[in-house]
Amino acid sequence: MSETAGVPNFTEVLHPLVQHKLTRMRMKDTSTASFRDLLREISLLLAYELLRDLPIEEVEIETPVATMMAPKLSGKKVCFVSILRAGDGLLQGLLDLVPSARVGHIGLFRDPVTKLPVEYLCKLPDDLTDRVTVLVDPMLATAGSAIEAVRMVKEAGAQDVRFLALVAAPEGARAFHAAHPDVPVFAAKMDACLDARKYIVPGLGDAGDRLFGTKDHRSED
Repeated sequence: MSETAGVPNFTEVLHPLVQHKLTRMRMKDTSTASFRDLLREISLLLAYELLRDLPIEEVEIETPVATMMAPKLSGKKVCFVSILRAGDGLLQGLLDLVPSARVGHIGLFRDPVTKLPVEYLCKLPDDLTDRVTVLVDPMLATAGSAIEAVRMVKEAGAQDVRFLALVAAPEGARAFHAAHPDVPVFAAKMDACLDARKYIVPGLGDAGDRLFGTKDHRSED
């Protein structure tokens, strides 16, 4: 891991397997099925670092050989919050790792006139106050949706909030930190910049389209 210079609270997970899988996902000829599998696999690896400080407690158990004190997670379990729609690609791998986690969904779209995020869905567990709440979205580009989603979970009571992305742009990472300096961000890579269309460069294209095999035909108008 490395904390990226110039953006406090932003951590790149530089494990060789993470970087290898990210490279395969960047390739434009990677199929939808392969992209989906790789996203699930890489989310597992990213989650190991994101959740490495979860609280544990010692409990007495009985093995086939002896009684012992052994560690287990303490307190309420994690809550994963997917920012629709691409967040669901990361969510599945996280649930493979923590199947008992609660799950929330936040749906936002960008208003074509104001360019601001507009909520169309918010489904969250009731008891976020005592849970580690992890928001997931593969792309942290302008960070407008991420900033709003974090505001929403904080308003719902979340106190230990973290953000998990696949790739980020420096512009978005800086904007996110300015809005939520208390929320750590974990990602596989900080890319170079945003282009004129607000796509991450070099990036990997639209994560949602690549995950689901769709295309926004409105961009052709």
